[in-house]
Amino acid sequence: MPRLAESAHTGHPWRIHEFTGDFAVEDVWSFRTPGAGPGDFPAMLAAMRTAGSLTHQPRAVRFLFALRWRIGALLGWDTPAAGVGRRVASLRDRLPADLRDAPRGPDSDGMPLKAVYETGTEAARELANKTVHTVMHLGWTRGGNGDHELRMAVLVKPNGWFGRLYLTVIAPFRYLVVYPALTRQWERAWLAR
Repeated sequence: MPRLAESAHTGHPWRIHEFTGDFAVEDVWSFRTPGAGPGDFPAMLAAMRTAGSLTHQPRAVRFLFALRWRIGALLGWDTPAAGVGRRVASLRDRLPADLRDAPRGPDSDGMPLKAVYETGTEAARELANKTVHTVMHLGWTRGGNGDHELRMAVLVKPNGWFGRLYLTVIAPFRYLVVYPALTRQWERAWLAR
């Protein structure tokens, strides 16, 4: 899973750009999907859902998320009042009519990010708390080898100086533990579909 330049996301004509101009691109990653074609994005999403949620991640990842949720509970970071629809409006409120009226994709109790929209080539999910409003964008595009590949961009809008500090503190854990584990899970899911 290579980390990509921000331009790998911003330079592509994704629909997400139409309504996230006030978000910053935090991360862009690509995931290997050997033999994938242009119409395989729904199959990739189905494979990812079948592979499971955070409960199927390695112990270190589960520990980091459990620690984060515990700290958030103690400090009140994740209260409903801090979430989507309360502290911040949902991106669904910004969607053009065609995306708003289209299927948004399923939500799951095992996934804290909630569906915003899903098309044949991209999907977006969001989460908000007292630290950030974040969007995970998944896109399907041709990779360098000619096969199609999954790309994930993480877009963020930090909640003030504390949100910026929070993103800085968690960055090493994302890069060294969470993203490598997520990559293994998603790439295995593609191969096992």
